[in-house]
Formats: sequence, C-alpha cells, structure tokens
Amino acid sequence: MFTILMVCMLIFFALSVPIAVSIGLASAIALWWDGGTPIIVLVQRSFTSIDSFPLMAIPFFILAGTLMEYGGISKRLIALANALTGHLPGGLAIVTVVTAMFFSAISGSSAATTAALGSMLIPAMINRGYHANFAGATQAVSGELGIIIPPSIPMILYGVTASVSIGDLFLAGFVPGILIGFALIMTVYVVSKRRGYTREPKKSMPEVFQAFKEAFWALLMPVIILGGIYGGIFTPTEAAGIAVGYAFIVGVVIYREIKIKQIVTILTQSSITTAIIMFIISTAGLFGWIITRENVPQMVAEFFTGISSNPIIFLLLVNLFLLIVGMFMETNASIIILAPLLLPVAMQMGIDPVHFGIIMIVNLALGMCTPPLGVNLFISAQLAKIRLDQISVGMLPYYAVLLVTLLLLTFIPQLSIGLVQLFKS
Repeated sequence: MFTILMVCMLIFFALSVPIAVSIGLASAIALWWDGGTPIIVLVQRSFTSIDSFPLMAIPFFILAGTLMEYGGISKRLIALANALTGHLPGGLAIVTVVTAMFFSAISGSSAATTAALGSMLIPAMINRGYHANFAGATQAVSGELGIIIPPSIPMILYGVTASVSIGDLFLAGFVPGILIGFALIMTVYVVSKRRGYTREPKKSMPEVFQAFKEAFWALLMPVIILGGIYGGIFTPTEAAGIAVGYAFIVGVVIYREIKIKQIVTILTQSSITTAIIMFIISTAGLFGWIITRENVPQMVAEFFTGISSNPIIFLLLVNLFLLIVGMFMETNASIIILAPLLLPVAMQMGIDPVHFGIIMIVNLALGMCTPPLGVNLFISAQLAKIRLDQISVGMLPYYAVLLVTLLLLTFIPQLSIGLVQLFKS
C-alpha cells in the first residue's frame, strides 16, 4: 500500500495538483487499493487529525495577525525600526529585517510577514536606489523569521504531531530567531556598504521616542502572549484567543484603523487561510496514519542507523534531506508527514525533541526562500516586479549566511534549548 501511496502522490505532484489534494487523493487510492480497509476510515482519520485542542490556536493566531495587519501595525513597526537602524549603511534594508523580527512575534506566518511588509518596503527600497533583486531577496529572507520567532504556526503543528510542549518550542525559537536576524542584518550591512546604498537620515532621540510610543501597543502584544504562556497564566491555545481580543481592541479602539465594514473582509481572509492549513493538516494526518500502519518509521530508522549511528552524521543527512524537501513541499505538510518519521530516530540517538523541532523548522523556513517553489520568493518577486531567477541571484549572499547559522543551531543545542532548560531549572 505504501508503494501505491508514493507513486500516486508523485504522479499528482508532477501534474501540478495542489499538495493537500495530492496527499488526500493518493491516500484515498491507497486505501481503496488495499481493499481490507473501509473507505470511511479516510474521513474518520482526516477528521481525527484536526480534532485537537492545541490546533485551535492556529485559526486564532491567523485572525490576530490579520487584525494587526489591518490595524496599522505594519507601518508603526516600520517607523520604529527606521528610527532605530535607518541611519546605518543600507538603512532601509536593515529596517526590513528588523521590522520582520518585530512582526514575526505577532504573525506566526512566513508568507504573511513577507506580504504585509513587502508591499510597503520593497517599493520603498527600489525607489531609494536598491537593486530590485536585492530588495526582493531581503524581504523574502526576512519573512522566514515569521515561523522561527514565536508564536509560530509550524511550531504548533510540530508540537501536536510530535507530542512536544508548544510552550517549550516557542521559548526555544527566540535565540535562533534573533541569531538569524542579526546574521541577516550583518549581511545587509556588508553588501550595502560595498554597493554604496543610501542611508536614511538619523533620527533624534525625541523622534525615536515618538516612534516607540506609536508602536508600544503593537510591541506589547507578544509580551502579553508569551509572558502569559511562560508565566503559567494560560496555554498557547488560550493565548491565541487573547491575542485576537487584544488585536481587535488595539486596531479598533487605540489605533482606530480598523473600520466596521472591514470586519467581514478580515474574517473572510482569515477563514480562507485557516481552511487551507486545516485541509493540509487533515490530509497529511491521513497520510501519516497510513505510513505508520505500514511500519515506514521503523524502515526509516533502520535506513539511517544502517548508514551511521553517529548523531552528527544523522543530523547532516537530515539537514540535507529537509533542505531538498523544503524546496518542493509546503512547510506545514512537511512537518506533519516527516516529524513522525524522523523524530523517533533522533530521540533514539539522544537528540532532544525540542532541539530537533527547531532544526526542522529552520530548514523548512529556508525552503520558503529557495526555488522552485519558495513561497516567499514568489511573493517578493511579484512585489518587486522581477522574475524568479532574478530574485534568486539576489538571494545568493543570504544562502551562505543561512547555511552557517543552520549548522550552528544544529550542532550547538544550547542555542535552542538553553532558555528552556533555564526556565525549568
């Protein structure tokens, strides 16, 4: 049955059938081919995959991010980042990275971060003399922070799939997110200085204070959410609900940029995004049930241990495998399908499940910035009005830096789990 499943799925991929539909159809055909399994199991297992309390956090975080996007959060974060770093060489490109770091602590989505900020920052960079491929690449690579810095939708999915604490994953994402963010800032600084890109006028202290004051309510949101989770006040799922209420109050009452007539649009946009993700989760869950039934995880474990029982070799192979997968497969589906296969092997080799989750997410985040199917590249290329091959050229300096940071996060576990251990001590 596993052979039929994989062959059908690859055929559907080759025919450009959407990933979620490909997985669902391949699973249905495999069950039908088996003959001994009632087809009703298809519906039951698909529903079971999304019948989870922690997964309720996903629609809430998506709605909260949409509310903050419409509520004027983006321009206030951009203004604050510009006040802090705009005067440096390549100031506006650095502002792009810093703003993405701020926004990532709200959105939980890589594509949402890229789209929300890129619509303003990419044209602004091009108008100030930045090459279009560099401007688009900077926004695309900054957007990947959206799923590394918590709260993160892929972290929620990994936590549910692998039975790992979502709170621990959120905490473990801070240092990797900041490390990658600063690595990108240094790359922007070096490239911009070499190319002579313009700086923004340096802001006075009163102007910096005013920008901080304007962005205060936006910056307070991740503090409330994450502080409440780590303080034991509420669960990640409850935090997502609080985030929606907070975002609504800020957007309607404080910033006053969300109009009543926009509520329907916001709910519709959030519902569509949620439906897409939940459809992927349900079909990927069915896929996972079939491969577990066929003992594929055990075969994968035997394959890796047959090559080497050395954790370093295993992690190098996993990084290479995930980088390739990330180039061709959607992040959420990749996590749900691959985590049950790879995590047991990692734990067998003594690798912490939280650390392994960060490795998976950072790898797949990089996949969102690599051709041929990198979502962030498509969004940024469209906003920059350039072709995929052009923006890929602009990505070259970033690829080298991201690979170095990936290796650091892979082989220095304390960068991921250090904060978790500190909070639990």
